[in-house]
Amino acid sequence: MPLQSLRGCSGIREEVLGKQMESLETIFLSMKKTIEEFHSIVVSLEKILRDGRQLMKGGSISPSTKQMQLRIGIRPSLFDCLEGLRIIFEMHYSEYLLKSSIVSALSLKSSASDLGALNQLLIDQPNIPKEEVQFIFDIIFAEEIC
Repeated sequence: MPLQSLRGCSGIREEVLGKQMESLETIFLSMKKTIEEFHSIVVSLEKILRDGRQLMKGGSISPSTKQMQLRIGIRPSLFDCLEGLRIIFEMHYSEYLLKSSIVSALSLKSSASDLGALNQLLIDQPNIPKEEVQFIFDIIFAEEIC
């Protein structure tokens, strides 16, 4: 019975379609904004890594390979720090490439459930192994943990 009463309302179909299109546009804009924010994080990680490498090369006396791997007590070596940063950057960069390619492949013919799932994919934390990141942090911050 309720369907019959809706069919009697003039313009209801167009109104619902219009609202759905507005909602779809909002979802697309939200996904684009999320991708842009994630990209800025990736760019920041890349800059930190590049600056760290430059600091190692830029001094008047560049550290030798042995010095790069030297540890003092439980403190990480310079190599450990740079390598951990490189791994974290690469994880985030790969995640960014995946998510941005998914968003760019979307079309207006995507179903609502597809868009909802993809929006959730973008909102979720990066698909990065938590244990691997924790392992890197445990090495870098070993002194503070003990």
